[in-house]
Amino acid sequence: MTTTLNRVVCLLFSSLLLVGSSAGTTGVPAAERRLRLFETHTGEHIDIVYRHGETYDQAALSRLDQFLRDHRTNDVHHYDPRLFDLLSDLTASAGLPDVEINVICGYRSPWSNEYLRTHTAGVAKGSLHMQAEAIDIRLPGFSTAELRSKAMLLARGGVGYYPASNFVHVDVGRVRHW
Repeated sequence: MTTTLNRVVCLLFSSLLLVGSSAGTTGVPAAERRLRLFETHTGEHIDIVYRHGETYDQAALSRLDQFLRDHRTNDVHHYDPRLFDLLSDLTASAGLPDVEINVICGYRSPWSNEYLRTHTAGVAKGSLHMQAEAIDIRLPGFSTAELRSKAMLLARGGVGYYPASNFVHVDVGRVRHW
């Protein structure tokens, strides 16, 4: 009898905890995910909360899509939000969770990608930039070699290192590096 009563009390207590946490009454706010970005070609800045707990803010994602548009054509493509999580985790692992990330290249239209392929070495024909699943970045005051190492440790997609151009490519494709 006592064992059954203990189980019932535990179940009721667990249920109350779940209801309280889902209703936001625990006093602990859902973890927010924030990004601060600087687009080096347009000079634009954005400081945005794109996720609350496990829920992505669709309006914020739309603003990020617009912000990361192809700066040559102004074409906009919907970004894979896992890339934003990757950026957030990468800056946190670098010990700079509030740093403003310099964006060298976000989304690339097929036209821009082909233009770069014919004018720049190392641009892939099927670049994940064209699927809005890749971004080229640097962190002010942080070594790109170290940033590359941190990104590789996360093992969440591709990592490219371009020391001569001083940036790191990260994407949410298969895990690989170059």
